[in-house]
Amino acid sequence: MERRVSQYGHNRQTPLLDTVKNPADLRTLDESQLPQLAEEVRLDMVNAVSRTGGHLGAGLGVVELTIAIHHVFNTPDDKLIWDVGHQCYPHKILTERREQLRTLRQGGGLSGFTTRKESIYDPFGAAHSSTSISAGLGYAVARDLAGKTNNVISVIGDGSMTAGMAYEAMNNAGAMNSRLVVILNDNDMSIAPPVGALSAYLSRLISAKPYQSMRHLAKEIISKFPPRIETAAKRAEEYARGFFTGGTLFEELGFFYIGPIDGHNFTHLLPVLKNVRDCGFDGPVLIHAVTQKGKGYEPAEQASDKYHGVSKFDVVSGKQQKTPPKAPLYQNVFAKALIAEAKHDDKIVAMTAAMPSGTGINLFQAEFPDRTFDVGIAEQHGVTFCAGMACDGYKPYATIYSTFLQRAYDQVIHDVAIQSLPVRFIIDRAGMVGADGVTHQGSYDLAYLGCIPGMIIMAPSDELELMHMVATSAVIDDQPCAIRFPRGESTGQIELPERGSVLEIGKGRIVREGTHVAILALGTRLDDCLKAADKLAAHGFSSTVADARFAKPLDADLARSLARNHDVFLTVEEGSIGGFSSLVSNFLANEGLFDKGLKFRPVCMPDTFIDHDSPAKQLEQAGLDAEGIFSKAMSALGKEVAAPSSSIASFSQAD
Repeated sequence: MERRVSQYGHNRQTPLLDTVKNPADLRTLDESQLPQLAEEVRLDMVNAVSRTGGHLGAGLGVVELTIAIHHVFNTPDDKLIWDVGHQCYPHKILTERREQLRTLRQGGGLSGFTTRKESIYDPFGAAHSSTSISAGLGYAVARDLAGKTNNVISVIGDGSMTAGMAYEAMNNAGAMNSRLVVILNDNDMSIAPPVGALSAYLSRLISAKPYQSMRHLAKEIISKFPPRIETAAKRAEEYARGFFTGGTLFEELGFFYIGPIDGHNFTHLLPVLKNVRDCGFDGPVLIHAVTQKGKGYEPAEQASDKYHGVSKFDVVSGKQQKTPPKAPLYQNVFAKALIAEAKHDDKIVAMTAAMPSGTGINLFQAEFPDRTFDVGIAEQHGVTFCAGMACDGYKPYATIYSTFLQRAYDQVIHDVAIQSLPVRFIIDRAGMVGADGVTHQGSYDLAYLGCIPGMIIMAPSDELELMHMVATSAVIDDQPCAIRFPRGESTGQIELPERGSVLEIGKGRIVREGTHVAILALGTRLDDCLKAADKLAAHGFSSTVADARFAKPLDADLARSLARNHDVFLTVEEGSIGGFSSLVSNFLANEGLFDKGLKFRPVCMPDTFIDHDSPAKQLEQAGLDAEGIFSKAMSALGKEVAAPSSSIASFSQAD
């Protein structure tokens, strides 16, 4: 094992990979050369990700699979669609992006996921799970309608198979005759028995032309018999294959199942892929490939999470260069607050959708294992599950990232809000998320929740406020509520109590008094609002800075007072157009508070997708830092200042 680790270093030797710029070059290689190519791809990927950080383990697990697919199929004419995209780094190396891999997840560099704008080899963008089969079926049907003959290959991981969307797509595909190849990358669930020589042999056999020809002939003959005999014969054939190979579930959904096969063995992969390519299946096919996450890099193989997501690391030792947090993470402050409430209330339960550590629910689980539920990648189910518990008197906390809660929007409205059920939505990763980029940006929760009748929405300005809001949510028993907070560290400047205090619903607070400009902040932008107020004061304009605390219900008295007593009124939020500012402006308009010349300016995310970069850079680009808030206020006062060079406007033009 030591030899395997020591070969990773910055003086990499990749003579074979150096000759492969794209899949066309790959297809000129002899099959005997592919294992060497796989080793070199791993070397290159480990060295690149060691400098950038990223999702390493999943990519290491699909190196052989990626090479085999590009070697057998004629990409990009044949469409290769990756689910989620965590595993796409080998794909990027082999599709003309090798040299750019060292810009991965950096500002202006490669995305950490597949994206159509980046390459013709990325036919479908992805970052959320369980989309590849649906998209692949769409491509397959479009191909059939156009009279084309190219292949469509959808790769999906076993984790993504926990989402209902995957089964919806499979059910639809199984009812159609479109040729679609689905590859199940099974690296954790152990759906099937251990892979061995017999399994590999049977997979080659049943995917080959002789078997398929005999199968078609048998179908023709059997069809001449009475229906009862025909049905019995079909069942016998399916049973025989299922007995030896498994896959009954997929067969029931209408797929021809092949596997399981060793996803790291080219002698298993290549014949099966060729057979599937050449045999002319008249419907969808599922190839079950068993792989190992982190394969070929010992530190990843030995890690409990198989190096799913890593920061920069030393390639020889595998030691990650993680900077210890200077302050408690917001997710952990939430966990501390929830644990404190749960100690006083045995009705409190917590649900997460496959993100226990990312949401802090792992800490709650350590204290209350029987009151913690991980539903997997199943946000829709998770929300309705919580609704059911709420119906019977429990106090469920649905802890879901902002970008993933989008997937359960119907359930939030139909199953929770309409029934006025006290489900508490804990929305982590609200606002800018940095390197994960547009697909994970928590931009829209204020907009999509703010329009729902009866929804209470809170956003803490610091960690103490978060504790108070968790305590407040615990006593709300007649309607849903939500608490949104950003990724990362809190202020670290506040000594936290053992338990939060209950806030008055719909009441904000004045943080600083002034006369010229009113700044009403929601959430953790408050600190930058205070800095902007300092800059305004230096230019002779005093400012009132207020913490809204609640987006909904809005503090009407506070908003009314700010509007009547100031010339300029700014709202500040780390969210999209249509969110908090919309709620405030709607209130002001209905109150007639614009009628006497009030100058109102919303400071929120611009109406564009903000690409991956550091969170600080993203906030700067969006005009949500202190400089951006100051500039917006000065503009409203008729005192123009030079726009920041990295504003969204200049950023977009530069692109």
